[in-house]
Amino acid sequence: MTVSSAPPKRRAGRTKFRETRHPIYKGVRCRNADRWVCEVREPNKKSRIWLGTFPTAEMAARAHDVAALALRGRQACLNFADSAWRLPAPESSSPRDIQRAAAQAAEAFRPDPPEKLVPSDDPFYMEFGMQEYLDMAEGLLIDPPTMVSEDEGGSASDGDLSLWNY
Repeated sequence: MTVSSAPPKRRAGRTKFRETRHPIYKGVRCRNADRWVCEVREPNKKSRIWLGTFPTAEMAARAHDVAALALRGRQACLNFADSAWRLPAPESSSPRDIQRAAAQAAEAFRPDPPEKLVPSDDPFYMEFGMQEYLDMAEGLLIDPPTMVSEDEGGSASDGDLSLWNY
């Protein structure tokens, strides 16, 4: 069993697939709207097994690994080194069982949905360290101080100021 970085990926034959293939994961390509699809070719046949459409490339790559292990065994070229022991094996090598096991494996690696940020009703609610940023922003709104004060003999409108006194 090898990880896909061991043998380099072959260049895609058709321009369409060359543009949509994932740069790292084997057997994964991008569809419209940032969806990732995966299919594998059956050994010694021209037919392919459709594994599905997934929201992330990692999920599609895990589905590919399940199918590759089912079809090629220890000679499978995997996307992840831990796939051999971490992913479920299909009940048989039939396309329907491979599709079912691939879907289960992909769902196991579905990312958690991002938490929705709800603004607090508390007027004093602030993130840690936010006060310093508010102070800096307020400092940008204040006019800069004059360089020479009126009591030092200069006027505030002096344009030529000497930085050095000799």
